[in-house]
Amino acid sequence: MDILAIKQRFGIIGNSPLLERAIDIARQVAPTDITVLITGESGTGKEFFPKIIHQLSARKHGPYIAVNCGAIPEGTIDSELFGHEKGSFTGAHDARKGYFEVANNGTIFLDEVAELPLSTQVRLLRVLETGEFFRVGSSNVIKTNVRLVAATNVNIPQAINAGKFREDLYYRLSTVPIYIPPLKERKEDIVLLFRKFASDFAEKYRMPIMQLDEKAQQLLMNYRWSGNVRQLKNLVEQISIIENNRNISAEMLLKYLPEYDKTDLPVLVKNNSSSSEFYERDLLYKVLFDMKKDINDLKKLVVDIMQEGGVSNDFQENNSMLIKNLYKDFDSVDNIEGESNLKIHHDVSNSNNEPIIDTEEIIDEPLSLEKKEIDFIKKALEKYKGKRKNAALELGISERTLYRKIKEYQLDNY
Repeated sequence: MDILAIKQRFGIIGNSPLLERAIDIARQVAPTDITVLITGESGTGKEFFPKIIHQLSARKHGPYIAVNCGAIPEGTIDSELFGHEKGSFTGAHDARKGYFEVANNGTIFLDEVAELPLSTQVRLLRVLETGEFFRVGSSNVIKTNVRLVAATNVNIPQAINAGKFREDLYYRLSTVPIYIPPLKERKEDIVLLFRKFASDFAEKYRMPIMQLDEKAQQLLMNYRWSGNVRQLKNLVEQISIIENNRNISAEMLLKYLPEYDKTDLPVLVKNNSSSSEFYERDLLYKVLFDMKKDINDLKKLVVDIMQEGGVSNDFQENNSMLIKNLYKDFDSVDNIEGESNLKIHHDVSNSNNEPIIDTEEIIDEPLSLEKKEIDFIKKALEKYKGKRKNAALELGISERTLYRKIKEYQLDNY
């Protein structure tokens, strides 16, 4: 049977390549006894595919049972699937056959299979692997020959990671997976489905068929349809009953699509737990950049003053020391360009009004910055007779830094 004949037989509407691919896989797997797992969003029509598989298989004359696993209470799910013996639990007045026993030589469709409790998943795995099971309250092994088709709208790998679904059962169920596309992936079928549902409801309620204008059609195709075909069908039925005008416009549709203005585009979500961390980090970066700028400006100013030749050697030495200390305090000594060779230009004129000669004097820094720093600290402390606050001001550093330097260089006696 070809795909078109299958669609006509089972009332499937649509020409989407993804939909036809799913139908083709169901058609090819039907003659075998392979277990099939059907996945897709809620409302996409997953319930049609187990029927296709059953009707096109050699089991088509055997029983077909559809079980909604999410609708059965956890305490009775084992009894429903595998049966129970009389007196096995409160209320078990008689022995009862389960679905796997009743559907022998037929097909069982387990819808919402991800809702099964873990204990039931163990029993189901045994049936799939050995074809054997026990009734609740019995030790007698029962054999069954059942074709299993399962379906779910849950992301099974995520459920496995969360410990809610057995990984071995997943691989046993998904021997052949079939993916049913949502409406947002088959937009070309939306108008066809609307017309089909409009025709069905017009016949059911004995009223004229509704017609869509061009803008209304575009509106339907741009809508995200989170409820898929089921949502579209309900919308068509609602409009069929309420609206007297059978020519449906975009304005009329908007009344039934209140969330149309929402978008599925991703958005950035602010993480409040880390907002303070980002704020403090940005603030720290700003302070450090401002300090770096101030240090660079100070260095340039000192060099410019020294080039003019209008300051004493003590002032030059103190400011040179200040620059080095500031860079050292912020672990930035390596970023000082040309710090080891400070070039100072002097404009020299002789008394005979000879042309100015631009000479260059290169002052080499000592090999040990640490030794020079110790000498400056000693001189400042001696000058102010051990008053560290005044000494720190003279050196251009904070008292805290001076205390650290004194402790580091063991200058407590000064």
